[in-house]
Amino acid sequence: MSVHLPLPVPTRSHEIAPPSALSEKNQTSYDCVLEHFTVVDYTLPNVDQEKAALTVDEKFWLSYECLLRFLRATNWNADTTIKRLEDTLKWRREFGIYDKITPEYVEPEATTGKAFLFGYDTRGRPAIYVSPSKVGAEESLRTMQLMVWMAERAFDLMGPGVETLALLVDYADSTKNPTFGLCRTTLDIIQTHYPERLGLALVAHLPWLLNAFIALLMPVHGSLYPAEVGLQPCHQREWSSLGQLHDAEAWDADSISRVFEPDQLIQEGWNGSQQFTYSHCPYWEALVKLCEERRSSMFVVWHRMGGKVGIKEWDVKVAVRDETVDAHVDVDGALTENGQLQS
Repeated sequence: MSVHLPLPVPTRSHEIAPPSALSEKNQTSYDCVLEHFTVVDYTLPNVDQEKAALTVDEKFWLSYECLLRFLRATNWNADTTIKRLEDTLKWRREFGIYDKITPEYVEPEATTGKAFLFGYDTRGRPAIYVSPSKVGAEESLRTMQLMVWMAERAFDLMGPGVETLALLVDYADSTKNPTFGLCRTTLDIIQTHYPERLGLALVAHLPWLLNAFIALLMPVHGSLYPAEVGLQPCHQREWSSLGQLHDAEAWDADSISRVFEPDQLIQEGWNGSQQFTYSHCPYWEALVKLCEERRSSMFVVWHRMGGKVGIKEWDVKVAVRDETVDAHVDVDGALTENGQLQS
């Protein structure tokens, strides 16, 4: 039986622990960054003063984990981190993350199923599937906007302790390679504005030209690549794990189950057990509803915790998870006294 809807956020913990304590040196760097963004009269530099104050969405985005991701990306240099965060805050406004790139705006680009969210790997990372063969003859800005929108929705669907996403790209039936310009733009956005957000990348039927392009870029942009990268050139049947550029390890296609459980992976092209078929209307409606409800729940909890910069995503998501589990128990009619269902 075909499946057409996205899967809900897993409630299991994936054996992920809450954020560990920072070293004294790193804590000092974090405190410096936090203090910068929490002063009473803080405004974004070089921005029209009427719009320079942080919005509620921006304060929500500036979580404890977000500050740490940017700190790690700058080797714990507080001044550089502040500059990168402010540049990204401006970029998010200019790109339209909070107002322009809405579900209605990107939907026309999504109707073919060129990119969609489905399932989670064994570490709870939401999976974005991309099919370059379904991209139009000319790649457009809206294609990039759809990919960014999908990434933002993946962040909405991350459970406690999950900070990265999984990217699965299948070049089967693709008759053209993506332009280097689009590749370069994508890499620049990920490296600059989404540090430590790409945790896993699997590429199937990789065209030789793109394979060479990636090989050339990896030594230059090594820090932007996830710890786990799998490439499957079209002329090979094995997967290659390229966690380290100099240490490639071949593995059978079946071993993808080490990364995904079969029931979290689509069957077509990826050998999972889910007979997922992209049917745009039911899928899109369900995805938008799922993400909006979850984000709304996180906002409610975040406001309850103070609604300020530096609140831990872990605390927010644990609270949402626990409330969701309790709600499901209530709705389903949990067993109560003497094992009897209560109305």
